[in-house]
Amino acid sequence: MRNLAVLVVIGLIVYCVIDVIRSTDDERLGVHPIFWVALILVVPLIGALVWLAVRWSRRTAGGPDTSSRNRRATGPDDDPDFLSRLDDDRRRADPGASDDAPPSAT
Repeated sequence: MRNLAVLVVIGLIVYCVIDVIRSTDDERLGVHPIFWVALILVVPLIGALVWLAVRWSRRTAGGPDTSSRNRRATGPDDDPDFLSRLDDDRRRADPGASDDAPPSAT
C-alpha cells in the first residue's frame, strides 16, 4: 500500500511538471515555469496540489486560450459558409440545373 502511494505521488509530480511546461503564461499567473517546477519538486505533494488548483482556476475562468483549447474540431461539412460556397460553385458550373436535382455525372 505504501508503494502505491509513492507511485501515485511520483505520477502526480511528473504530470504537473509536464503540465507546467505546456501551460501558457496566463495559466502560470505570469510566473516563470522554472519557479513552478522548483515548487513542485521541492515540496512535492503541496506544490503539485497548488499547481493543480491554480491551473484549474485559470482554465475554468474562460480566458482567451480556453476557447481554442476546448473547441472540438469540426469537418468542413459542418461549416455553413463552406456549404454555401459549394452550392455557389455548383450553380456556376451548371447554371441550368435545378436546386432539387442531384448533380449529374459528367
